[in-house]
Amino acid sequence: MGFFEKIKQGLTKTRDALSDTLGSVFSGFSEIDDDFYDELEESLILADLGVDTSVKAVDRLRKSVRENHLKTTEEAKEALKDILVDMLNVGDTELNLSTHPSVILVIGVNGVGKTTTIGKIAKQQVDQGKKVLLVAGDTFRAAAADQLEIWAGRSGASIVRQHEGADPAAVVFDGIQSAKAKDMDVIIIDTAGRLHNKANLMNELNKISRIVERELPEASKEVLLVLDGTTGQNGLIQAKQFKEIAGVTAMALTKLDGTAKGGIVIAVADALQIPVKFIGVGEQADDLMPFEARGFVEALL
Repeated sequence: MGFFEKIKQGLTKTRDALSDTLGSVFSGFSEIDDDFYDELEESLILADLGVDTSVKAVDRLRKSVRENHLKTTEEAKEALKDILVDMLNVGDTELNLSTHPSVILVIGVNGVGKTTTIGKIAKQQVDQGKKVLLVAGDTFRAAAADQLEIWAGRSGASIVRQHEGADPAAVVFDGIQSAKAKDMDVIIIDTAGRLHNKANLMNELNKISRIVERELPEASKEVLLVLDGTTGQNGLIQAKQFKEIAGVTAMALTKLDGTAKGGIVIAVADALQIPVKFIGVGEQADDLMPFEARGFVEALL
């Protein structure tokens, strides 16, 4: 199954919700007037694009209709697709793993599917012939390192872990030394996700980042934020907070197959101007898919 078909299948709930609302907007109006724009804006907000992004998209559509002399709602729909694709294209959607080794620091609150996302990325990298090391930097949850170890076994990656309550920065330091000794290609670091304890989390992530910079100054480094797609606008609030404290460079949105609010992908990309690099549409390792804006919008509408 190709990207488009898989995304289409994974976004069924969002698309069904959108076709109920958006579909009736595009089919229910014979001309493009203010009522059409109002209904369209409301439909986009309901799909969790958020108020700001929905207003911006509709404003841009008004301009496009005017400048290109569009007459039918079908033409307006195609123009809207182009606008949404443009809103999603805020940077390179591929991970920057150009150095040897490269580092992916994975952040996000507990319960968003962080460890599973790490395992799936590790599997993809191993399948490409790369040597991958997982570093269990979430030492606050006993289950976190155990879960990561299971994924290391499944994916064929190596793992560095310590006892529960160990200093995460010390685990990261050990991981980097191990990666150097074993000539690893990719180091993926898990971190704790206690956003309610913002000052501690900030200090911890800063400490980890400093160690990575000091030990691997030349390495490509991605800070990948994992968000749960089912949380909708709450995910956007989390994303804004993490962007402040951690210098996020990439995002992965998980569990999009379980929500009617897949429009959140567009909202976060537009609001933060950070590219979405993965979306999760199921449980299997290959259900975490590299993101492709045009395919996503076509599957959505």
